[in-house]
This record gives sequence, structure tokens and C-alpha cells, in this order.
Amino acid sequence: MKKIVAISLVFLLPFSISALSGKKYGKDITLKTKTAISAILEKPADYIGKKVLVEGLVVGVCENRGCWMQLAGDKPYTKIKIKVKDGEIVFPMTEKGKKALVEGEVYQITWTKEERIEQLKAEAKEHGSQPDLSNVKDTSWVQIRGIGAVIQ
Repeated sequence: MKKIVAISLVFLLPFSISALSGKKYGKDITLKTKTAISAILEKPADYIGKKVLVEGLVVGVCENRGCWMQLAGDKPYTKIKIKVKDGEIVFPMTEKGKKALVEGEVYQITWTKEERIEQLKAEAKEHGSQPDLSNVKDTSWVQIRGIGAVIQ
């Protein structure tokens, strides 16, 4: 029996180490069990205030300060924003298109229609475009406050 366990460890150890290989950002990842991004988005109330480990393809990165990145979810057309404190962790634009493993706390942001309009105007100004304000309403969405990440 000991021999089987030893042999299993020899084969499994490289896989567990490779899952955490790559460029490290922020603190070390401590969680072992991944949570599907779709599970968080489908029932956010179950996760608000909880620490999670998520994995996904980096589909967006903050162009100005590297203070956030978006991960594609495990289901089509789903994604979640990973927000970090400005300057604490900086995600470079070169990480876009790579696979990321991220640990953080789930939280929800809520805006009134007026707050959302101001935000859209500021974003449009940053990008030199005009915002579409035709369908703006009170809104909220779920994000993850990033603590640590490994990007491969």
C-alpha cells in the first residue's frame, strides 16, 4: 500500500506544482479547491464575502494602471473582473490571452443610474469615444477583490 501511495505522489506532484507555475502576482495562493466562475455568477449571494479560487483565460487588462483583469468563465459569454488595490498588484497588458489562477474575495458593486452614467462618461473619455447612455439603469455586478494570482 505504501508503495502505491509513493508511486502516486511521484506522478501527481508534478501536476500540482505545474498548476502553480508561472508569473506570480500578489500573495501566495492558499486555496486548493477551484470555484467555477459560472457558479459565482449564477448564485452570487452564496459567495459574497467568501474567498474563492478561480481559473480562466485573461480576456482583459486595465490599460492605465493594471489594476484589474477580466477572466473568461467556464461557460460561453461569461467573465468576471478581478480588481486589485491600485499599485499593490499590477497586471501587465502582456498577460492578456494567458491562463490565470486567482484567489480573492467575492463582492458586489451597486450603482444608481446617475452613478453609472458618470462612470460610462469617464470610461469613454479615457478611450476617446462617446458613451452609449440610451439603456443605462440602476445596476450591480459581482467582482473578485484579488489577493494573489499565477498567470501561465
